[in-house]
Amino acid sequence: MPIKWNALKVSEAADRIEELINQAAEPLEQARITALEARKIDNLPQYIEQGLNSILAEIERVTGGEVSWSKEHQDGSIKRAIDRLRDDIPKDALKADQVSQKYGSTQALV
Repeated sequence: MPIKWNALKVSEAADRIEELINQAAEPLEQARITALEARKIDNLPQYIEQGLNSILAEIERVTGGEVSWSKEHQDGSIKRAIDRLRDDIPKDALKADQVSQKYGSTQALV
């Protein structure tokens, strides 16, 4: 007998993950701005500038660039991973779980 997982709970978890990630957008943008400003410090050694560039690259990798995580622009690696998760949820399983939650489930007598 196959194990039945709840597609609706996975979808709701993806929504919550995205909500929490969106809450991190402003602090990440502030970190990006601070790193950009730090690169302007006079007479920075190259190895320090490389460290700041590394931090900027990581912020941009996760966010997709300048942090403007609205519904229109979310292209970082975390957003892509959330989208892949949602794409992996079979639509028919999600719909069935939504119906089951709405109307309740009954056991078959057969």
